[in-house]
Amino acid sequence: MSFYHWEGEDLILFVHVQPRASHTGIVGEHGEKLKVKITAAPVDGKANAQVLKLFSKLFGVAKSQIILRSGITSRDKCFCIHSPKKLPDLILPVSEP
Repeated sequence: MSFYHWEGEDLILFVHVQPRASHTGIVGEHGEKLKVKITAAPVDGKANAQVLKLFSKLFGVAKSQIILRSGITSRDKCFCIHSPKKLPDLILPVSEP
């Protein structure tokens, strides 16, 4: 299994978040998850908000098009990104049937 899969036009991402890092960004694959470093502390939803902001910029969508499906208080999270406009190199576009 990969750290992502497609459900129609929606991209489902399995993510491992490292809070309180020196910089924010995608590190790469971490087992079967995408490792993301963020500078925010995991307090009052600040870490989740920073991940949403990062993904919004990376995938070219509004934050409202990103849903945190699971892992609100965990480092391991699942996000659904509705119809991403851009894709990082680690992610292949949805294949046409």
